[in-house]
Amino acid sequence: MPSSTSPAQGDNLETCVLRFADLDLKDTSLTNPSSSLKAELDVSTKKKYSFAKKKAFALFVKTKEVPAPSFECKEKWWKCCQQLFTDQTSIHRHVATQHADEICHQTASVLKQLAVTLSTSKSLKSADRRNPLTEYLPRNHEVSAWLPDISCFSPDELICGQGTDEGEVLLYYCYRDLEDPYWICAWQTALCQHLHLTGKVRIATEGINGTVGGSKLATRLYVEVMLSCPLFKDYLCKGDFKTSRGGACCFPELRVGVFEEIVPMGISPNKISYKKPGIHLSPGEFHKEVEKFLSPANREQSDTILLDCRNFYESKIGRFQGCLAPDIRKFSYFPSYVDKNLELFREKRVLMYCTGGIRCERGSAYLKAKGVCKEVCQLKGGIHKYLEEFPDGFYKGKLFVFDERYALSYNSDIVSECSHCGAPWDQYKLCSTPQCRQLVLACPACQGQGLTACCVTCQEKGGRPASSPTQSGFKEECECTARRPRIPSELSQQAQPVSPEPRPDVISSDAEGSCSCVSRRSQGMALPAAGDSWAHLQPHRRAPQG
Repeated sequence: MPSSTSPAQGDNLETCVLRFADLDLKDTSLTNPSSSLKAELDVSTKKKYSFAKKKAFALFVKTKEVPAPSFECKEKWWKCCQQLFTDQTSIHRHVATQHADEICHQTASVLKQLAVTLSTSKSLKSADRRNPLTEYLPRNHEVSAWLPDISCFSPDELICGQGTDEGEVLLYYCYRDLEDPYWICAWQTALCQHLHLTGKVRIATEGINGTVGGSKLATRLYVEVMLSCPLFKDYLCKGDFKTSRGGACCFPELRVGVFEEIVPMGISPNKISYKKPGIHLSPGEFHKEVEKFLSPANREQSDTILLDCRNFYESKIGRFQGCLAPDIRKFSYFPSYVDKNLELFREKRVLMYCTGGIRCERGSAYLKAKGVCKEVCQLKGGIHKYLEEFPDGFYKGKLFVFDERYALSYNSDIVSECSHCGAPWDQYKLCSTPQCRQLVLACPACQGQGLTACCVTCQEKGGRPASSPTQSGFKEECECTARRPRIPSELSQQAQPVSPEPRPDVISSDAEGSCSCVSRRSQGMALPAAGDSWAHLQPHRRAPQG
């Protein structure tokens, strides 16, 4: 695997990186990152920053490559923000003007990765040891050497069946230390394009996290490549890939990038490592634990908390019976939620779960690090694997997914309601106001009456044109987000858990007894913020992301 190129070998790279060590990769206030970061740097450091920025820019552009039509002389075009670019100048101009924050974040990641590489290189040299990963890799480090042979398949075979009824979506993650995530990024980009897959893949020094869609042939080949790759074959097995009906149409494009974390909890992996998670329970073991937890004899004196690690708009349409579902908008709020409600977990046994298991890996590690719980356990494979074995088990409702399907259905239970009339309803749509990114539960009858926005403010705003040409590209706050506490306190609310049984009329158990559009939880469900999770739920309204 090619190592990161290092500029000016005689310069002190560590001095450069230390200047950026505390840079918040999700800080959106850096509107002019170059000037703010380079203002007080010496000449040597500026050279390294310039190198890192050029590499970050080149890698970002490379992830946007798509094959050019056969009748074109060029080998590649570029696709970004739902636009097609046929020449390098135009894509460069677009990235420079529309994705400055992302380049800034990537630059910081490159600098940090260079520091890690340098530190690792020094330690190995002093110990006179060879990097064991080099033994795995072929002498030819070109990305093409790692792509599957598809010469026996026609393009139609790979592309055919990409629709939701015939195609497939893969969800997987793998925690393992990676020496050069940027090479993995280039390889994954080429691999997905080779197989006509769309979706999003996050890569970091701590591992890889992906969700991709395409034909069943393409997803099968992708799994085979991942399981045969020397970097992952000892860490991944076929059961680690969760599958569901879908296809390339479930994602607007392919997005592959390098990040500090493969799931954004907002805490450096160096502080909270995936290597110290909770106890993994198989779906069968977890099912027995929940059964015991819900038993009448146990509930009165139970020392167990069944904790949903997902965001509120996910748990609203589906959850385990009797769970505690935090009213948080994104996973990066989870550590603050734990800190604010720490006494709730003292001397408790915690059973954690999430969609596919990845959030529990570091979420359980964080909770364990607090040292207040008796025991922390997590559902291996997440809700996805549980529902494969127990579709009519203790999980009721739909499973939210971060793509254009919004949710998967495994049972007939409906645990949420229409935001406007209270009728049983669990199918999300985006708020009809272009400047809003809320998810709305509006039944067909209410939609027919024109109730398609998340609140009164958005409903009125939706009938007016944007005040400026660029306004429609950015999210605006509405009553739903303005009235929502960033970090809820369960202790002040007496830690009321979700009702263990959905009512016969399927009224949502977290409703607050009002259909008012300013109701805090019965209205629009906020989409994840940029960079927090898979952000392809509404490609035409998405602002530049970091």
